[in-house]
Amino acid sequence: MSDAESRATAALVASGLEHTVTRHGRVRSLEEAAAARGVAPAHIIKTLVVRRAEDDYLFVLVPGDREISWPKLRSHLGVNRMSMPDAETAKEVTGYERGTITPFGSTTSLPVVADATILGRQVSIGAGAHGVAATAMADDIVTVLDAEVADVTDPAALSG
Repeated sequence: MSDAESRATAALVASGLEHTVTRHGRVRSLEEAAAARGVAPAHIIKTLVVRRAEDDYLFVLVPGDREISWPKLRSHLGVNRMSMPDAETAKEVTGYERGTITPFGSTTSLPVVADATILGRQVSIGAGAHGVAATAMADDIVTVLDAEVADVTDPAALSG
């Protein structure tokens, strides 16, 4: 178990969140991850790091079938500009590499915004390493993370 995975799973336990950890190894797509975790693709939660200002970051929890709506997120936070940090900066801020980022055990405590569409269902969120996730009720995740809930996403554009 990597240090990052250990940190994430210890934070999950310490939070009191009722959850199950799944280890399935690397996957190549959202659909593969969902199948390996036994949830629908929409129930996979992506944890994205967003830069609000110089040295001011936050986590945004986004369902697998949705993407951040920058206008909605900027409006919710009352800012004019936001960006995604590069992979190196995201790792410096969280202690996790892209694809493994989770609010649980982040090396920097950041505010969390959860998209309103995650509520009311069981979801799977990353747990610090590729192919490792925690499955729990979204409402409980929002509660233990003291997350703001807001409409900050749109359906993902179809790739093709």
